[in-house]
Amino acid sequence: MALPKQFTGKLALPVVSAPMFLASTPQMVVASCIEGIIGTFPAANQRTSEGLERWVIDIKQSLIAYEIASGKQAAPFGVNVIVHKTNPRVKADLALLVKHKVPLLITSLGAVSDVVDAVHSYGGVVFHDVINARHGRKAMQAGVDGLIAVAAGAGGHAGTLHPFALIQELRQFFDKTIILSGAISTGAEIAAALCLGADLAYMGTRFLATQECQIANEYKQLLIESSAEDIIYTNAISGIPASFVKKSIENAGYDLNNLPIPDGFDIGAEMSDDNKHHENATVTAKPWKDIWSAGQGVSAIKHVISIKELINQLSEEFELAMLKVKVKS
Repeated sequence: MALPKQFTGKLALPVVSAPMFLASTPQMVVASCIEGIIGTFPAANQRTSEGLERWVIDIKQSLIAYEIASGKQAAPFGVNVIVHKTNPRVKADLALLVKHKVPLLITSLGAVSDVVDAVHSYGGVVFHDVINARHGRKAMQAGVDGLIAVAAGAGGHAGTLHPFALIQELRQFFDKTIILSGAISTGAEIAAALCLGADLAYMGTRFLATQECQIANEYKQLLIESSAEDIIYTNAISGIPASFVKKSIENAGYDLNNLPIPDGFDIGAEMSDDNKHHENATVTAKPWKDIWSAGQGVSAIKHVISIKELINQLSEEFELAMLKVKVKS
């Protein structure tokens, strides 16, 4: 178990700030990398491939400027691409990311060896989202450098397996980097992820309630007010099972006791600015934009703070937890 050599010695805390659709921004990525964790964003958060290229260039220039000014090394950054036949931008986005030698590519809904080879050609790293061992084996065959174990309780598109079970199954055949995702919101939980056999913790929801995140203030307040019981896991909203905040579903006009049956999944439709309709529903609210996602780790959110403050807090909690483990062992 180890990090890819490209990341060794570059992280102050074993954490990836997860790519969150419509929420993660270059500002969040840069702030995360400066503080020593891997910052990421979804390619689809920029509405065009040309815009994506500008973001990548801006992030690289900002991190270089920081390193020159501070004399310190920033952590690597990454971009998430949904490699699915319904994503019309896959080829164009991937070509740009390879062109600019993005350090980390996170792939979802498709592990493709050609993509992995292209990233490896310049020394980049590929992590892939998986929710079970079958997906993990396919990704391993494609040559990925890491598996993101998306366990029960994660925000966004999530799995249903308990993290104990998922990590155990993946470790039986995969000896490269494993990143654990699912209700991780504190430094103690980061430590727990490492104890389970993961190399990195994947944290999304906790970074929504930061000053750098540009989601609506109402969204942030809802996170502060919510607990794990306020999160619902359903395929009715996005077409693929995902975690959303119940109140935002109700506010959008849905009846929680009579959610619609999804009529398929289309990445292009989700990425567009048009409203998404179900054939058997009159609701026009759009997933992610109007109906808000969060994971079960939302209970740890009590205040909106800066990313710097959050990472300092996580680091203190992590060090204390690891010390307790050493003492007990």
